[in-house]
Amino acid sequence: MRTQDITPELRAWIIAQAEAGHSPQSVLTAMRASGWAEDVALAAMEEVLQHRADAVKLAAKPMPDIVAGQPNGIRAHDRDVTVLLEIQHPRIVVFRDFLSPEECTELMAQAQPRLTRSETVVNATGGSEVNAARTSQGMFFARGESDLCARIEARIAALLQWPVENGEGIQILRYPPGAEYRPHYDYFDPVQVGTPTILQRGGQRVGTLLMYLNTPMAGGATTFPDAGVTVHAVAGSAVFFAYPLPTPQTKTLHGGAPVTQGEKWVATKWLREGLFM
Repeated sequence: MRTQDITPELRAWIIAQAEAGHSPQSVLTAMRASGWAEDVALAAMEEVLQHRADAVKLAAKPMPDIVAGQPNGIRAHDRDVTVLLEIQHPRIVVFRDFLSPEECTELMAQAQPRLTRSETVVNATGGSEVNAARTSQGMFFARGESDLCARIEARIAALLQWPVENGEGIQILRYPPGAEYRPHYDYFDPVQVGTPTILQRGGQRVGTLLMYLNTPMAGGATTFPDAGVTVHAVAGSAVFFAYPLPTPQTKTLHGGAPVTQGEKWVATKWLREGLFM
């Protein structure tokens, strides 16, 4: 009976050893030296490396992204969007003028009456719950719920070359003073027992677009701790990041820093690998 847990840190370490070219035997030797029973170590290696192989298959598939080699100004469906920053690994792209001031105002107005305490996904069950790591208020629009949502979704699809139907509905979040979202990953952890249930609706998440609806007086930046990148919230701008592999090696750990003055409003669009129902 297994008495030692396969933690996220252990999975990341095993994957890092494999990518560095270390043999399975050397990894096994190191684990045994650290106190792991051989049968448990072997089971952990098999489980982690199999999920890694599955992730590599996913990475070979097309992923959402902007068209390579385009000028800084991109025509996205109905609007000219400016690229301010591109990073290859992690894949991060920052846009200016993705939303108009009127669109930002209207999204906040439509969302305001429906805001409730934000929840996070429970990987163990596939459900969701209120979590101390996320202290914002939020709501979801159904995909294409309004003319405004449909227009923005068509813009996202054109900009990132990803079908509208492969996206979740737009989520609106409001962060009052002191609210934050501690660093986390947006993909669903492949080894969690609740993940197969989640993946029945469109497969893995493979990309995120965060759209800023206002400019906080202070704080509220989007941080990527593993990449050393900080994106400040500016009304109308947006940041896209992709994670073709559902592993920490994508360096897409990110969080919403606490708002220290004023409030922050954002709209989030999660992109799935397949049709989201």
